[in-house]
Amino acid sequence: MFTGIIEETGSVASFTKGRNAWKLQIAARLALEAVSLGDSIAINGCCLTVTAFDHEFIWFDLLEETHRLTNIGKLAPGSAVNLERSLRFGGKMGGHFVTGHIDGMGVIEVLEQRGNDHYLRVHTPPGNGRHLIHKGSIAIDGISLTVAEVEGDHFAVWLIPTTMQVTNLRTRSVGDHVNLEFDMLGKYVEKLLAGRSAAPTSA
Repeated sequence: MFTGIIEETGSVASFTKGRNAWKLQIAARLALEAVSLGDSIAINGCCLTVTAFDHEFIWFDLLEETHRLTNIGKLAPGSAVNLERSLRFGGKMGGHFVTGHIDGMGVIEVLEQRGNDHYLRVHTPPGNGRHLIHKGSIAIDGISLTVAEVEGDHFAVWLIPTTMQVTNLRTRSVGDHVNLEFDMLGKYVEKLLAGRSAAPTSA
């Protein structure tokens, strides 16, 4: 479990296809503090397991599905990635509940500075607009953000200067793919309501 509060941006050192999995090597600093084998770290919002580490790098294995369905498959050496270690017992809950399981990739339609802030508009995969509500939560590349506008399968958020400074959104541009995780509580409610509507009525 994560909070969507990015701790640092790491840098891709290497990304290669091994015999059984893709091998991702990330240069990090804060994420290395007290790290252990088997720990969960969110990379651009995608929960991955630490398979090796040293004083400078962390290694992860990726399944083919993760490579195909998230923007991690589009990374190259030098790419900036958002890093967040899993929520610890007694830790601060600063954003919203983020599982690290990506629902799909969106495409950036608009990313521009307006005054002191930035305006970001994203096109979600078809049919996913139903998961979005005005003032609801959304995780974009693992960043906990508040939905400011919703129009069908398109939505927008506002980014304060700090978000642009400490996350990989400072490297993004129109046309880039971003990982999306919709609010977990909303998805549970949708599932429960769908089950009720499908239940047979008594005579």
